Amino acid sequence: MIVIKEAKTKKEMKDYVMFSFELYKNNPYWIPPIIAEELETFDKDKNPAFQSAEAHFYLAYKDNKIVGKLAAIINWDEVKILGKSKVRFGWFDVIDDIEVTKALLEKVYELGNKHNLETAEGPIGFSNLDKVGVLVEGFDQMGNMVTWYSLPYYKDHFEKLGLTKEKEYIESDFSFHGINPEPFQKASVLIKKRYELRCLNFTKTKDIMPYVDKMFDLFNETYAKLQSFVAINDIQKEYFKKKYISFINPEFIKFIVDKEDKMVAFAIVMPGFSEALKKANGKLFPFGFYHLLKAKKHSKEVVFYLIGVLPEYQSKGVTAIIFDEYYKVCQAKGIETCVRTPELEENHAIHNLWKHFNSRITKRRRTYSIKL
Repeated sequence: MIVIKEAKTKKEMKDYVMFSFELYKNNPYWIPPIIAEELETFDKDKNPAFQSAEAHFYLAYKDNKIVGKLAAIINWDEVKILGKSKVRFGWFDVIDDIEVTKALLEKVYELGNKHNLETAEGPIGFSNLDKVGVLVEGFDQMGNMVTWYSLPYYKDHFEKLGLTKEKEYIESDFSFHGINPEPFQKASVLIKKRYELRCLNFTKTKDIMPYVDKMFDLFNETYAKLQSFVAINDIQKEYFKKKYISFINPEFIKFIVDKEDKMVAFAIVMPGFSEALKKANGKLFPFGFYHLLKAKKHSKEVVFYLIGVLPEYQSKGVTAIIFDEYYKVCQAKGIETCVRTPELEENHAIHNLWKHFNSRITKRRRTYSIKL
């Protein structure tokens, strides 16, 4: 018999997080989150996402043992501002038992029906800066800190239960070796001169902070036309600023400004933390922090986390400046591999940015939806 219980106490929420550690304990491709940070994400008093969203965290039990988990989420900004009548589900993990998946999804449908919502979609988090999708290709590839790993039967469960593909994302990487920088170096010089642009470079995290709000504003404007996009609000900006910026080498954050110092483009590249997170195994102490700090300074892999260009500059070659600046930094640091995080299959503007880099697709992932 399958029993579904909502996790509410500290112990239950810890069990919710730790189930994934048990499920993937022998999997070489799963990247464990930092346990304390995962718990903070689910804490209504700490994560500002809860100011515009509600979430319920469910555990599935079979023979008194946890066999699955899922979060049922409503992003009220998405429902009320964007007019999308949708309940979300995320942070989904389960054993290979379709009845467990069915029982967990029923809790999502219950929440959606309670509020007269029309569809359910997942796996997705609270916002566009959360993890997204289940893998449909690339199960034998190492994950990273900004994606969920998932097992092949997840998609099979969804499809057998009547869910259909909603969105598809691709992930790619490319070798830093063999890149010919000449085209974007020449273009960078011309674009800077033509539009009177310059790049802001940093060596200290504190010097970046005054620009971060403007960066998120630009992020909102860049992606506003994507049908799945929910803007980041001011409270969330502060939260993400504290949560992520300190993890990133200042040299890996680039802002492009015009002659009036208006930000027209930005990019954030993160060090590759996958191996460090595997070693930390969810804990910062006693040695996890050391592994992360070492990776921050010495990782030979970088992850292109976010890139944004104002719509009026998106066809003017501004990304040549960004690529030129990153080429200099990556060359100096001996970077070997560049990883592209999930990009919507429909986002052709982003794909075109990389057309000269000989990328290879390493993973595909999807969200699934169903009408209620």
